[in-house]
Amino acid sequence: MGLFHVRISSKGSAILLVLAALVLLRPWELGLWRDEPPASAVAYVIRAVDGDTIEVDLGGQVEDVRYIGVDTPETVKPDTPVQCFGPQASRFNHALVEHRRVRLVFGVERRDVYGRLLAYVYLDGGFVNAELIRRGLARTLTIPPNDRFAGRLKRLEMAAARAGRGLWGGC
Repeated sequence: MGLFHVRISSKGSAILLVLAALVLLRPWELGLWRDEPPASAVAYVIRAVDGDTIEVDLGGQVEDVRYIGVDTPETVKPDTPVQCFGPQASRFNHALVEHRRVRLVFGVERRDVYGRLLAYVYLDGGFVNAELIRRGLARTLTIPPNDRFAGRLKRLEMAAARAGRGLWGGC
């Protein structure tokens, strides 16, 4: 027997395996132990609040959803004037997603400080968050740990700015 030889019973091995799985899989981050939606879900958009926030029916529960990775100019924020290109971003979001079914893919951090769900939003296979940036209707907003598509969104923002699209040409 060597100096570092340790004998672990089969019961001890099983416990060690479960602990290792818990550390690696981190089920608490997936919402498995909270009353949170799964990693993705289909929801019905009741209304678009503004350019980057929607109100959805998620399995009978009404939730506000904030798009991850984008920030559109303000149109409805209390004590904040309507910002340049905000109405256009809001109109586009209303026309695109209102009264439609969307797929929400939730971020690592599920909710913001206002209690809104944080999600990447997909409509008919298209990536809504990216489309807002591509059209110059939003700027990127990267807040770790919800930064999965930060590089892609930044590239779209730079292309929109170079082309003078949307707010990049009008503000």
